[in-house]
Amino acid sequence: MALKRNFQSLETFSMSSMTDVIFLLLIFFMVTSTIIFPAAIDVNLPQSSEQTSLKPVTEVYIDADKTIYLVEDRNDSTQTLSSPVEISLDELAVRLTAIQQKDSLRSVALYADSLVDYGKVVGILDMAARQNLKMVLATKAKAPASQN
Repeated sequence: MALKRNFQSLETFSMSSMTDVIFLLLIFFMVTSTIIFPAAIDVNLPQSSEQTSLKPVTEVYIDADKTIYLVEDRNDSTQTLSSPVEISLDELAVRLTAIQQKDSLRSVALYADSLVDYGKVVGILDMAARQNLKMVLATKAKAPASQN
């Protein structure tokens, strides 16, 4: 005796589970793409109308108290974050030399508070230039002028 199965193929395809997966992926990418690692040092940057798209891996911070901090390796591609380390001016020179020997094409960002003396900023820029490092002075975007 041959048993016959009553199986009928559906002519419609249910997309509800696939749309659920798409929405979950959309939410996941929206949440993970907006994660920004703020600097641990509170620095009030001066304003500038020109901005660069260069993303330096090494960062030097000078806060309003003229304390120097260094982040040697901030890698955006793997989202690893090394915390800022307080260092002296002499130690900064030694670390910049080591950074240049490791990677001569590396650029260094300088985040100096707007209250820091101009001479101190130029001194650190000069120190990096003597090591043949590319130095970027970080600023915040200037607010657009309102038109009357």
